[in-house]
Amino acid sequence: MTVQERIEELRNKIDYHSYRYYVLDDPEISDAEFDALMRELEQLEREHPELITPDSPTQRVGTAPAAEFEAVTHSVPMLSLANAMDETDVIEFENRIKRRIGGQRIEYVVEPKLDGLAVELIYEHGIITIGSTRGDGVTGENITQNLKTIRSIPLRLRNGNDIAIPPVLAVRGEVIMLKKDFERLNQERLDAGETLFANPRNAAAGSVRQLDPRITAQRKLDFFCYGIADATGLPVATHTDVLAMLRAFGFKVNEFTKCSSIDEVLTACRQLEDRRPELPYEIDGAVIKVNSISLQKELGTISRSPRWAIAYKFKPQQATTIVNDIIVQVGRTGALTPVAVLKPVRLAGVEIQRATLHNQDEIDRKDIRIGDTVLIQRAGDVIPEIVKVIEHKRTGHERKFIMPTLCPVCGGRVVRPHGEAVSRCTNSRCPAKLKESIRHFASRRAMDIEGLGDKLIDQLVDRGLVRDVADLYNLTLQQLMELERMGEKSAQNILSSIEKSKKAGLERLLYALGIRHVGERTAHLLVHNFKSIDNILKATRDDLLKVNEIGPEVSESIFRFFSDEENRRLLDRLRAAGVVCTPAESIPVETPLSGKTFVFTGTLHSMTRSEAEKKVISLGGKISGSVSKNTDYVVAGEDPGSKYDKAQKLGIPILSEKEFLKLIGS
Repeated sequence: MTVQERIEELRNKIDYHSYRYYVLDDPEISDAEFDALMRELEQLEREHPELITPDSPTQRVGTAPAAEFEAVTHSVPMLSLANAMDETDVIEFENRIKRRIGGQRIEYVVEPKLDGLAVELIYEHGIITIGSTRGDGVTGENITQNLKTIRSIPLRLRNGNDIAIPPVLAVRGEVIMLKKDFERLNQERLDAGETLFANPRNAAAGSVRQLDPRITAQRKLDFFCYGIADATGLPVATHTDVLAMLRAFGFKVNEFTKCSSIDEVLTACRQLEDRRPELPYEIDGAVIKVNSISLQKELGTISRSPRWAIAYKFKPQQATTIVNDIIVQVGRTGALTPVAVLKPVRLAGVEIQRATLHNQDEIDRKDIRIGDTVLIQRAGDVIPEIVKVIEHKRTGHERKFIMPTLCPVCGGRVVRPHGEAVSRCTNSRCPAKLKESIRHFASRRAMDIEGLGDKLIDQLVDRGLVRDVADLYNLTLQQLMELERMGEKSAQNILSSIEKSKKAGLERLLYALGIRHVGERTAHLLVHNFKSIDNILKATRDDLLKVNEIGPEVSESIFRFFSDEENRRLLDRLRAAGVVCTPAESIPVETPLSGKTFVFTGTLHSMTRSEAEKKVISLGGKISGSVSKNTDYVVAGEDPGSKYDKAQKLGIPILSEKEFLKLIGS
């Protein structure tokens, strides 16, 4: 076999297994086997750069940041949909259709209306050439390199079901971020001292429009196809035929319901709205389409919307309340975050008392004042936010909020760096920054110092026992026992946990140090590429930029942190205290979980879902979000969902929480 033949064979294998993993969620090989195939391909392409092609799996990430996005004109306009706000509007939608076509029988398709970013992908002879945003419907932005980083978007089309791939195909779909990935991203941004995304849609849109594709690649984005620009000449007669064709070409296609009457359409919409909370992604409604393509063409378009489709909008999960006050919280990087203190109100089953206001610009943009009556919503079912002010309820007694020029905790000077939206306290000894730094340092995903809670941290800082995280390792039994509500046994347990944390390893330590923009993933990349803390300390900006997934902003932050003499002294003190600054020992090749795939459903009581998944991965296992024949175990907590039923049907072993803990040796 020639080198070129082996490269093509590797590309085909990688494409196939990527399709199994990212589209079907039904992998056939382990992550280690997949990585081995990718490494071999990368090595061969390095040795033979003349054989690299644009559709190679190695070319998903690698281009330099763009100065700006180029304009792209869509061959067929990307129309927007008219909205149906209630069931009466849906019935009127059908009446309008019947008035145009007479008594023909109409079949409909109902699909989830994903809350993401609409894009178009152009494939020429099966190879992706251009990816663009919807823009104004006629002209969008060229974001090809960013879209190529999304693993569920094929770089070249599959030839499934013997359907011939057309010379040119324009595919339309939605880039989204799953709820769990949105929560993970916001937690990482919180840990890194960055502003939070308001909801999954904003996170997806902001991620896919980065000028540096490496930043997009770090964000877990997904893609679902919902149609094509033009069906002329293709072997399809209905919209469901189009979806089947797209699935055969290797795209993810969302669930849909075929309906033979408008009553069935309304039933399908109600059922979808009822299922909304349990879906893995955000939806804000249902899309109703006439199924027949010939009938679609006969109905045509009006203005910028098709006559044959409509968006049925679900009722928003919102509530009205009053802003009693606006306070400022200080994070571990010194970031000042304004928070609205609300008159308590229940929303989506949760009592809401506070809402983030992000920054002064956001407050000014929405003109939010103390005393205002406001409309709030749970963004992404996670973070309460203020949607708008109800201005007609103003009394004239409302007060404007101005970001303080002095830190509300320490009185230190507050500055807003040029080009940033966040104001920061400049006092390196600010107690609020120190307390947040210690909380982060001791958190489970960092150094995992059990028992070091908020009240204890407050006492340690307020009494001057801890002035930085290195002081934790100098605490004595006597010092702890003198604190409020602290007995000898509790104090000894905390000291034991602090001692145990010394062996957490370099990856956790880098994350625990709270370097801006450095979350768990970046900490892993640093250890994987530089192997030791000394190599990281010696790394230049260019050395850091050579690491795949690390861009200019992150590399600059890392370089500045380790160039700072105070941070270097802190690291020296941690080393002197016995904190291990080398990578943690490798996981044994064989454990009871090695190569096993786990799916979790229901609520666990001994640990969070994230902690349980991390434990499985640390013991050589794998995590999947759905049950398939390749699932080895389903762990069922309290109130398990549909995954439990599917596991029973497939005969997959189901573990109780107690059985799971026994399996992992906990």
